[in-house]
Amino acid sequence: MKPMRKALVLALGALLMASAALCITACGQGASSGTASSSAASSDEANKTLVVYYSATGNTAKVAEVIVNENDMDVSAIMPEQPYSTEDLAWTDENSRVSKEHSDPALQDVALLQDTPDNWDSYETVIIGYPIWWGQAAYPVASFVKANDFTGKTVIPFCTSASSDIGDSAQNLADLAKGGEWMGGMRFPSDVNSDEVRQWIDDLGLENQNL
Repeated sequence: MKPMRKALVLALGALLMASAALCITACGQGASSGTASSSAASSDEANKTLVVYYSATGNTAKVAEVIVNENDMDVSAIMPEQPYSTEDLAWTDENSRVSKEHSDPALQDVALLQDTPDNWDSYETVIIGYPIWWGQAAYPVASFVKANDFTGKTVIPFCTSASSDIGDSAQNLADLAKGGEWMGGMRFPSDVNSDEVRQWIDDLGLENQNL
């Protein structure tokens, strides 16, 4: 992905995320739900890495930005058709959107503006990032996973959370997915240090895989 395009993707995601400022901290939510851009990846060749993330308050986006900028990887942000407002994210209000979704699994299938990133078939590795809601991946991420075929891909999850660990959230996504080799995930705190993210990528051996 060209540097200018990559910057625009992340900038648009950050701009849209500003509309949802409330974090669901009591659920271990460091980077809660909300809006994010859905931007195309750019590669036509195999053996490339795509970073897919969902964020609202900026924590998950921050991790994705470090990964993308440090390693020249392509990026796609997940965006619900109906963005989550601050009121939607009020987890202490039983009448809020997230509370209703939590109580009724039928409401957890969140429609997305773009189900599948451009050039999806060209990627062999997908790094997928999400905030934790009630111990699980944010509902838009589960919707994204169910909508796509991961056959032949290596999938590396990461989450952001104020307190909760990644738990079984990554395994539950793998159970929802159509295929793919799902690796163990990584949890980053709300106040994640960029060096922690860089070290994780170094340990994975994915540096500059898209060059």
